[in-house]
Amino acid sequence: MDRQTSRRRVIALICVFGIIVLLFFCTLFKIQIIDAPLYAKAGSISSRLSVIPASRGEILDRNGNPLVTNRQGNSVVFDATAFPTSDSERNALIYSLIQLFEINKEEWTDNLPILCGAGGKYVFEEDREYDISVMKGRDLLDLNEYATAQNCMDALIDMFDLGEYNPVDARKIASVRYEMKRLAFSVSYPYTFAEDVSTKLVAKIKENSAYYKGVTAQIVSYREYADGTIAPHVLGVVGAISAEEYAARKDEGYGMNDMIGKSGLESAEEEYLKGKDGVRQISTNADGTRKSSILEPPKQGNTIITTIDAHLQKVVQDSLADTLNSISKPIPSAGAAVVLKVNTGEVLACATYPSYDNATYTEDYDKLAKNRDGLPLFNRALLSTYEPGSTIKMSVALAALEEGVIDEDTRVYCSGTYRYLEQDFKCEQAHSTSYQSVVTALCESCNSFFYDCGKNLGYAKINEYRTMLGLAQKTGIELGESIGVMDSPEYRASLNQPWYAGYNIQTAIGQGNLFTPIQLANYCAIIANGGTRYRLHFIKSIKSYDYTETVLENVPEVLGKAGFLEKNLDLVRLGMYRFCTVGYGTKYFYDLPVNVAGKTGTSQAVWTGSDGRSLRVNNAFFVSFAPYEDPEIALCLVGEGVSTSTSLLPIATDIYNYYFTTDGVVGNAPAENELIG
Repeated sequence: MDRQTSRRRVIALICVFGIIVLLFFCTLFKIQIIDAPLYAKAGSISSRLSVIPASRGEILDRNGNPLVTNRQGNSVVFDATAFPTSDSERNALIYSLIQLFEINKEEWTDNLPILCGAGGKYVFEEDREYDISVMKGRDLLDLNEYATAQNCMDALIDMFDLGEYNPVDARKIASVRYEMKRLAFSVSYPYTFAEDVSTKLVAKIKENSAYYKGVTAQIVSYREYADGTIAPHVLGVVGAISAEEYAARKDEGYGMNDMIGKSGLESAEEEYLKGKDGVRQISTNADGTRKSSILEPPKQGNTIITTIDAHLQKVVQDSLADTLNSISKPIPSAGAAVVLKVNTGEVLACATYPSYDNATYTEDYDKLAKNRDGLPLFNRALLSTYEPGSTIKMSVALAALEEGVIDEDTRVYCSGTYRYLEQDFKCEQAHSTSYQSVVTALCESCNSFFYDCGKNLGYAKINEYRTMLGLAQKTGIELGESIGVMDSPEYRASLNQPWYAGYNIQTAIGQGNLFTPIQLANYCAIIANGGTRYRLHFIKSIKSYDYTETVLENVPEVLGKAGFLEKNLDLVRLGMYRFCTVGYGTKYFYDLPVNVAGKTGTSQAVWTGSDGRSLRVNNAFFVSFAPYEDPEIALCLVGEGVSTSTSLLPIATDIYNYYFTTDGVVGNAPAENELIG
């Protein structure tokens, strides 16, 4: 063999060896790096994904004081990977768990709209029509619409093999089994048996984990209230998502076990508060070892900073309740109060009485819902509409001044009776002079003066100015609100009533019109600030949960400018000022730190009780702004069944004393990136 041939063989061997080494390393790389997940999966018996619920965003007042936050608590959850599969085993486990909870006086989720009455007779729960129809539906029990509660329970007992249990226990177990079916209990959809469970009870369940197979405890966040009585109608509550809500929002990423805002800002700002759920992967290896890894961490919802001042809100609520309860009246105490910043449209306080405590809302719900006379769940400040009485007279005065129907020198004679179309219309107020100017007519609430304005203006022109003043208009507030009504032939026709010429003068003193308390507060604010109508709002700003990003910043938004002459506004404001300094309000406002302007009003209404009885009562009103010289805030107070409107004035003095003292200065929300202590 020559040297050249030998050399070629050596080179060939080296190349072959090099190729083998390269192939070895390539294979090793593929096994350990590229195909690692496949081999890991092959070593597992099962692998599943689960949701990590995100905490909801917090809600703060304008000064950064917490209104709604979160706390950690325990939920008892059924895990389908280990939960019994046979009906008998499931029933026995659930029954034992229910007994354990009842012995320890803790609640479990019981949403079945069927009750077990005396003698084991089943009846439908009241006010659960929608839930009952869902239960009877094709996807669940598949029963006729006319099926009775007994028919439904018979179907549930048969479906879940509950024949061996007595009627009471069968109903309890059926409630859990039904919810598990309705919520599609499976590996992908765990079932929450109970929420906010004590650590002591969770420990007992864990101690008996061999028996309670598939029953686990999860740490979740629950809503916490600094004071649940502060503005509950504004803040609202959260609750388990309903079948109807899930059907409407499942494409938005909602699960059947999610919590969702049910009312107030919790509902209106759901998209900002919800947060983004995380994802966890749980793998079970061949030796039974479980491994959990977070694929995507949860992201807490945004923080909402409201325009509400918590301390002022407390003052308003307490004074409203105390004052209304101190007044003798023929119907249950009820009313509302709203306080606004006149140059921004921010709502500083919004109170309704009677009210409730958000912290005990769930436990108190049945009692609250059944209170048909007080209606504590109803937001009177935004949803109730009232005839405003004499508080409406400023709108007529402005219309008459702007249209040249009157001026500051106009005088109207008042004898106590105003003659119009062969009819007499009463003015029952005592006057300092029989000849009333626009200023004295506002100060002394002379009906005759405004009857005369109404006759000369007509309803259409009056309504034009009331529209400029935001009455019977949406205020733009984030929550649901009533629009109200301005009297007109069209409105009367909608009630199948004729329009009489006399309505032109009656509308001038408020009759036939219906406005909300928040509209009346806004109306007063527009007069105070010179004719600018701002969009009202409860939200000052929205920040990311870590305050690194401003998601939304509400700046004052002008919805309209009336363009009133300043001299006309001055006359109207002077009449309101004199009411509080030389008129009926003098004894209430003489010792305040600022000068106040305002106007009272009363109107008749028919109150119908839950027992069907009807009473004719007076409703009382007060609208006001301060300081008179440079207005900052405006308010509206309403008392149902209150005979004299001056009875409400102590509430206004409490508000002004708080707001305009050193301790009561309303501050601003924290600056971006500023920590809240």
